[in-house]
Amino acid sequence: MSTVVAQAQHIFGLCARVANNLCFFDEQIIIFPCGNHCVKYNVDQKWQKFIPGSEKSQGMLALAISPNRRYLAISETVQDRAAITIYELSSVPCRKRKVLSNFDFVVQKFVSLAFSPDSKYLVAQTGAPESNLIYWMWEKQKVMAIVRTDTQNNPIYQVSFNPQDNTQICVTGNGIFKLFRYAEGALKQTNFQRGEPQNYLAHAWISEDRIIVGTDMGKLFLFESGDQRWETSIVCKEAISETKQLEVMQESESLIEFPAPSSPDMSSEQLFVEKSESQNLMPKVSAIAAYSKGFACSAGLGRVLLYEKMEEKDAYRESREIRIPLDQHSNDPSQSDKQEILCMCFSPSEETLIVSTNKNQLYSITMSLTEISKGEPAQFEFLMYPLHSAPITGLAACIRKPLIATCSLDRSVRIWNYETNNLELYKEYQEEAYTVSLHPSGHFTVVGFADKLRIMNLLINDIRSFKEFPIRGCRECAFSNGGHLFAAVNGNVIHIYTSTSLENIANLKGHTGKIRSIAWNLDDSKLISCGTDGAVYEWNLSSGKRETECVLKSCSYNCVGISPDSKIIFAVGSDQTLKEIADSSVLREVSAFDVIYTAVVISHSGRMVFVGTSMGTIRSMKYPLPLHKEFNEYQAHAGPVTKMTITFDDQFLLTSAEDGCLITWKVYDKDGRGVKREREVGFAEEVLVTKTDMEEKAQIMLELKTRVEELKMENEYQLRLKDMNYTEKIKELTDKFIQEMESLKTKNQVLRTEKEKQEVTHNNYVEDLLEKQSRELQDIECCNNQKLLLEYEKYQELQLKSQRMQEEYEKQLRDNEETKSQALEELTEYYEAKLHEKASLLEEAQDDARQQLREFEETKKQIEEDEDREIQDIKTKYEKKLRDEKEANLRLKGETGIMRKKFSSLQKEIEERSTDIEALKGEQVKLQGVIKALEKDIQGLKREIQERDETIQDKERRIYDLKKKNQELEKFKFVLDYKIKELKKQIEPRENEIKAMKEQIQEMEAELERFHKQNTQLELNITELWQKLRATDQEMRRERQKVLHVPRGDPSALTSGLLSPGRCCLAPERDMEALVKRFKIDLHNCVGYIQEPRQLKEKIRALFDKYVQQADMVEIVGVDTDLQQEYVRQREHLERNLATLKKKVLKENELHRSDNVRIMQENVSLIKEINELRRELKITRTQVHDLESALRLTKKLRHSDVSEAAPTLEKPTTVGIVRLNEEEETERIIEMQRLEIRRLRDHIQEQEQIPGLHPPGRLPSLESDRALENTSN
Repeated sequence: MSTVVAQAQHIFGLCARVANNLCFFDEQIIIFPCGNHCVKYNVDQKWQKFIPGSEKSQGMLALAISPNRRYLAISETVQDRAAITIYELSSVPCRKRKVLSNFDFVVQKFVSLAFSPDSKYLVAQTGAPESNLIYWMWEKQKVMAIVRTDTQNNPIYQVSFNPQDNTQICVTGNGIFKLFRYAEGALKQTNFQRGEPQNYLAHAWISEDRIIVGTDMGKLFLFESGDQRWETSIVCKEAISETKQLEVMQESESLIEFPAPSSPDMSSEQLFVEKSESQNLMPKVSAIAAYSKGFACSAGLGRVLLYEKMEEKDAYRESREIRIPLDQHSNDPSQSDKQEILCMCFSPSEETLIVSTNKNQLYSITMSLTEISKGEPAQFEFLMYPLHSAPITGLAACIRKPLIATCSLDRSVRIWNYETNNLELYKEYQEEAYTVSLHPSGHFTVVGFADKLRIMNLLINDIRSFKEFPIRGCRECAFSNGGHLFAAVNGNVIHIYTSTSLENIANLKGHTGKIRSIAWNLDDSKLISCGTDGAVYEWNLSSGKRETECVLKSCSYNCVGISPDSKIIFAVGSDQTLKEIADSSVLREVSAFDVIYTAVVISHSGRMVFVGTSMGTIRSMKYPLPLHKEFNEYQAHAGPVTKMTITFDDQFLLTSAEDGCLITWKVYDKDGRGVKREREVGFAEEVLVTKTDMEEKAQIMLELKTRVEELKMENEYQLRLKDMNYTEKIKELTDKFIQEMESLKTKNQVLRTEKEKQEVTHNNYVEDLLEKQSRELQDIECCNNQKLLLEYEKYQELQLKSQRMQEEYEKQLRDNEETKSQALEELTEYYEAKLHEKASLLEEAQDDARQQLREFEETKKQIEEDEDREIQDIKTKYEKKLRDEKEANLRLKGETGIMRKKFSSLQKEIEERSTDIEALKGEQVKLQGVIKALEKDIQGLKREIQERDETIQDKERRIYDLKKKNQELEKFKFVLDYKIKELKKQIEPRENEIKAMKEQIQEMEAELERFHKQNTQLELNITELWQKLRATDQEMRRERQKVLHVPRGDPSALTSGLLSPGRCCLAPERDMEALVKRFKIDLHNCVGYIQEPRQLKEKIRALFDKYVQQADMVEIVGVDTDLQQEYVRQREHLERNLATLKKKVLKENELHRSDNVRIMQENVSLIKEINELRRELKITRTQVHDLESALRLTKKLRHSDVSEAAPTLEKPTTVGIVRLNEEEETERIIEMQRLEIRRLRDHIQEQEQIPGLHPPGRLPSLESDRALENTSN
């Protein structure tokens, strides 16, 4: 055995699937199954004690407590075999009394158990297919009788004993209601089912021969001695307020008025069927519990009804209703109370009622509250706190606070406190939650949902999300030990985020299968992961790469852990071993002994290791791991363990499983090797509160303070008024009392005088009576003396007769004595002879007597022993009766006190009622006069009703016509909507073109600015060149003048050839021809690059530089100015066109908008008129109905309908006139709408004729629309 010990501290959960899962041990302690334990829970002191299940148990199936509250029977499945364990509840801790496991008959499971009234016998019902009923004397493990209750494999739900008879048993199931009696060593059926078989879900004994039974169709049957005596049906009517009903009616009316074009109208029959189905639901009666006044039964989802016995008849009436309250923390509060009630139980004093539901919840209510709330249905309260109703998938603890976070497939996240054993926070969401992790500070949590990963704040009264990450179906997440990082698993990738900036700093990729578990080392430098691919990786977070790896493809890992020194990794998986891994290799494998480990956790001291198994058990072992089977195994859960964690101080182990239960264990090492971490700093008490919440609370406090002040002022004012009123009343009362006193004094004096007169008359009457009495006495004495003398004479005569008779009898005696003596002698001789014979016989008889005495003594001893046993049984029985009578006496004392109070209150009520009766008599006289006046009003109202009926008929016809017109208008609306869409489609390309043109304009403006700058620069260059040109011209002129003014007598100037006129004329012509040839050749070479723009550009620039002179630039500038003027003119023309197009588009949009608004307003006005007419119709109908119900004249009205039919037939002419006026109005409206449609069509055609506007399709013509309308009509 291991020295590491774990002791269960507290369990959060309930196993609702166990039959009869609630029972009272005493007034404060209840017993219910949770995990693989039965929990004794003290409701007042909030402590728990545990009754662990059997070893290798696969879960509990049924419970039963004995009537004397001493024994508890539990049905279990142990290693695929059924077993019943009986515990003695009075011992501390509860010990096993008997185990019924080895059976001579075939059994798979026991579905229901029950103890006999004297707790000596136990009856058990097995499940299908055998369906046997076994009757045990359980202390001797003796089967008294066995019988098969069903042969058709129908489910059996409940079995019970008669509370007054050990031999009578009741069994109920699907189509089964059977009564058995144990007689002559066998169970025999005593009743025979009559009528159609029902699915009997539950039953309860109300008296010695009466049973109440409930079915799945909401029916209750009362059977007496097996025969049906009473039957009733429970109808679950949804409590809908009047305002909600009106809203529903208005919605249905709007649906009828405006049906969708694709769906047909709903008929009135369908609407009626839907309403009837929603209002009249057939609830299941899944649980029944009897108490002194009657019984309680479940009546559908979240509803319990109390029935009390009627005094006159042998029947029961519904007295009160109790409901499960709405849960405001649920994601759908309207559905949170829709829970099926599985079990109900009254406390021994019948003061409290506790129920369990199919969502693993426990509710309670004090019965005195149900008496207070007679008007409205009472509401249950949570017995402890809301529990998980589905497998727990995530578990986490923090360092700074004693908090545990859990998440479950019931879409909830819950925060528990393991010090106070209470629920701190919980919230339900739209999606399932798969994993949860708490920040070490306890202020934040990360939860992986099916759709996203959310990081949330834990506020004082809420769990509020503040960041979402797009990670779908995150199955694992964990905060680092320092809290600055957290890791989240996305399939086979691990994402690392910072807790401060919430940025993704690393993505760890390497696993080929899904990652099942992750763990941080102590200094947060490494992360360990394992998955279904059989790989265990150690990641270095600084580099984001793997440091070590251990891959074993034959094993699918479930969980991983790391030692505090970060050297050894512990991993568990599908190969039924616990592995120690270090440096990428498996150091050691410890066998799990035919069980799969699902979770592993190592203490922070490194000395304790805990593992969870697929059987729901917990194993504790010391480190280094033992080679042999040295561990402690504890029964924990009724399903595979999903998550395990240990608190930072190594004081508590936390486990969760698929059964939806959370268990806290106190752990310690007997050797004291594990260092106990005594906390230097206590747990933090800070909580997060948002600023808005604080401001709201401050605002509410201010409002409440002002309200309190206002109420004080009002109370003071009301008190003053009351004081004034009371002083006035006191004055009036004093005056009245003074007057009454005076009147009483006068009455007293009158009465005294009358008394004196009556005394005188009374004295005279008494004297007369005394005289009469004395005379009568004298007469009676004379008569008695005469009678005495006569009697004395008769006495003397009788005395003489008696003397004579005595003498005769003496003679007869003497004769008889003589005959007697002779007979005596003869007889003595005869009997002496017989005496000798009898003496011999006596000796023989004495010998026989001695032998019989010996036998008698032996039988006496045996009888005494049996009697002692019986005496002990009787003693216990009568002690129980004494205890019950004492309890009943106490209860009756309490009831008498209550009855006295009720009696005094009733006397007061009687006095008040008498005064009320006198007042009502006066009111009755007044009301009779009012009734006469009302009868006259009724006659006038009848006439009004007739007139209203006529107007209603007219309005109904008008409504019908308006409906038709409304349908036509909707068709026009549809056509117009289509046209508007088409116009929008036409406008969109224009708008796109406008946008493109605007962009071009902006680009052109930018180019314009650039050109302006270039122009200014070029103008400066041109001015400079002009100045140079002028200077050169002047120099040329000077030179020419010099040449022309050469001296005539100088022959050298003429011979030099420079001024020869022939050469001077021929040289420029040859140069020009050569230049043109060269330009043509270069231009021809440039044409060869026409397919290559860049080279072409460069060649043309080279040509320009080569052949264009500065003097030629003056002419080019002149040409450029002309081009710019033409460009500006074209641009202005385009801008004017663009502006006109914009104006047209805006005008068309405004026209369309105004037309649409006008048409919609007309439609709205028509709809309002129709709704107003409907409201008037409803009001008149309700008034008619109220009048008929008030006068109770429905029968008379039926006979008067025939006589009223004639005047209604005489008035169709007036209706026709109204119809004509209405038709003219509607036709005028339709004509106006048609003219508007024509105008819109003309406008559309004009738009189509504008060049550039070409719609994708043509609208249908007005004539085609009319043809369609005619065909539809």
